[in-house]
Amino acid sequence: MILRSTLDTGAAAYAGNRGALLEKLAALDAEHAKALGGGGPKYVKRHHDRGKLLPRERIELLVDRDSPLLELSALAAYGTDYPVGASVVTAIGVVENTECMIIANDPTVRGGASNPYTLRKTLRAMDIARENRLPLVNLVESGGADLQSQKDIFIPGGRLFRDLTRLSAAGVPTVTLVFGNSTAGGAYVPGMSDHVVMIKERSQVFLAGPPLVKMATGEDADEESLGGAAMHARVSGLADYLADDEVQAIGMGRRIVASLRWRKLGAAPSPDAAEPLFDAEELLGIVPPDLRTPFDPREVIARVVDGSRFDEFKPEYGASLATGWASVHGFPVGILANARGVLFSAESQKAAQFIQLANQTRTPLLFLHNTTGYMVGKDYEQGGIIKHGAMMINAVSNSTVPHISVLIGASYGAGHYGMCGRAYDPRFLFAWPSAKSAVMGGAQLAGVLSIVSRQSAAAAGRPYDEDTDQVVRTMVENQIEAESLPMVLSGLGYDDGVIDPRDTRTVLGLCLSAVQSAPDPGPGPYGVFRM
Repeated sequence: MILRSTLDTGAAAYAGNRGALLEKLAALDAEHAKALGGGGPKYVKRHHDRGKLLPRERIELLVDRDSPLLELSALAAYGTDYPVGASVVTAIGVVENTECMIIANDPTVRGGASNPYTLRKTLRAMDIARENRLPLVNLVESGGADLQSQKDIFIPGGRLFRDLTRLSAAGVPTVTLVFGNSTAGGAYVPGMSDHVVMIKERSQVFLAGPPLVKMATGEDADEESLGGAAMHARVSGLADYLADDEVQAIGMGRRIVASLRWRKLGAAPSPDAAEPLFDAEELLGIVPPDLRTPFDPREVIARVVDGSRFDEFKPEYGASLATGWASVHGFPVGILANARGVLFSAESQKAAQFIQLANQTRTPLLFLHNTTGYMVGKDYEQGGIIKHGAMMINAVSNSTVPHISVLIGASYGAGHYGMCGRAYDPRFLFAWPSAKSAVMGGAQLAGVLSIVSRQSAAAAGRPYDEDTDQVVRTMVENQIEAESLPMVLSGLGYDDGVIDPRDTRTVLGLCLSAVQSAPDPGPGPYGVFRM
């Protein structure tokens, strides 16, 4: 059916919600600007003065003109000692009509050296390439590992090279364009790629530079004879193509992708997808800043799905979870959206059945999070909330259709798991600036600690210090509040980006298109259990 909206855009509550979200978007934009700024004006100017392009400029030349680009994990390393963006750009872009995963080092940030968050971001991009069968294009200019943080990089960093070879073994092409240094471990990126382009008098690929060679062997060697592009094209054979400059190298990269003759193995979208009936701008006023205040997720769905059409499944049963069928940019989806936060037994059983139905029809699933978790209390425990919640989590865990999650409000406790949080391997996971995610809300967690401390004092026969209790509760509540914010979680790599709510439909369309590159893995181990 076509959804009807009851959103009052003239109400004070709507204006308050919108104002609060716009403030969060302004803070988000400020952090994105830091990522775009790379190493800062001084190092950007130095890079340009050397006649070199910035990573996003290279990407802009690589992708098809006026094609969509989905940048991922832009806030990686936010809240850490490392620069926002983690000195690498990752994105899904269209190259010669082929959706590709693009990974571009930012040499304006410590010469493109990799820190622990660079590694996390890069490995996540490679996971996305593997899961969705996206050709991988590396735009390399990196001095290798940041030696000051080598203890956090060396051991897990080996997975980077393993994953490159496994992509190739799975038939997913890997292409590397080398724009400058690709040193030490970084030398294995072109070494393990299917196709390699280097640039005369620019690219330098070696396991050890002249100083280390001198220290290790006593040999004197200049950079060009040791690892220059001409040497690798004419002597070692590491370079497959030799370009005169960056623009020509990028053109060669585009031609390599064109020569792949890549085709998607999934279903094509419906060509007649209709726009939603309601303005995406109104998404800014739906979610209250206080997530304890309920809101109807159907208002979000009506502004995201094709034609605002949502065929709801079991609308009268388990009303705290809305489930139903829709399409986004012509791609069919099954949607699970938390309506009133708490998941009861009925909602859990309804979700499990719906997920199994989606697997029967091979329909991707979209999870819209706003949950405080599964209901607790004597009556609910006796009524089987554990086993019913386990049904939902089991269904999510064993579902084989693509999952996409968007955190729009709260995402607490095991409800985060049941709604396909990061640990349950959704193909993509994004958050709105309004979202929060933690074991539980800060007030609840602080209250639990207070109750435990009171009980401990009573058992020991000690008087309880109320003033200290209040101080501790405030500190804990503030800590949990800070740690549950979307930019903090995005900085740690727990999502693929914090997005403007108005971009949700576009982001989902790009993700649904990307997942169709991979073959259908087939149904899971179960049929449909009537709950």
